[in-house]
Amino acid sequence: MLIPGDHIEAFVNALRAAGQRIVFTNGCFDILHAGHVRYLAAARAHGDVLILGLNSDASVRRLKGETRPVNSEADRAEVVGALASVDYVVIFGEDTAEELIAKVQPAVYAKGGDYTLETLPEARIVESYGGEVAF
Repeated sequence: MLIPGDHIEAFVNALRAAGQRIVFTNGCFDILHAGHVRYLAAARAHGDVLILGLNSDASVRRLKGETRPVNSEADRAEVVGALASVDYVVIFGEDTAEELIAKVQPAVYAKGGDYTLETLPEARIVESYGGEVAF
């Protein structure tokens, strides 16, 4: 299910009030592959609900070049949202998910094993409110 970015704070507050442990991850997910599917399933295992922050088309272009994305944000949101491990999708336009994470404040922020605490700008925000970063 796609959640509008301007509704995300109220949405996650309702999830938390219902006792849900929120896991958050983010990325472009432009060309979905088996590694993505495995990583999303592993992320989901850290909690009750997995929210996926999806880079907008404009942010994918800034991050990956003018020939990207291959698939539109609407198509990418539909594909990742159809995965059993992904409960909710929210599209964001910034180059990093720092602003979105500050709003969501997930219990767990999950990223693939190709990242480290030092290379993940969002990690300091998660740690600032006592959240966990999982790779």
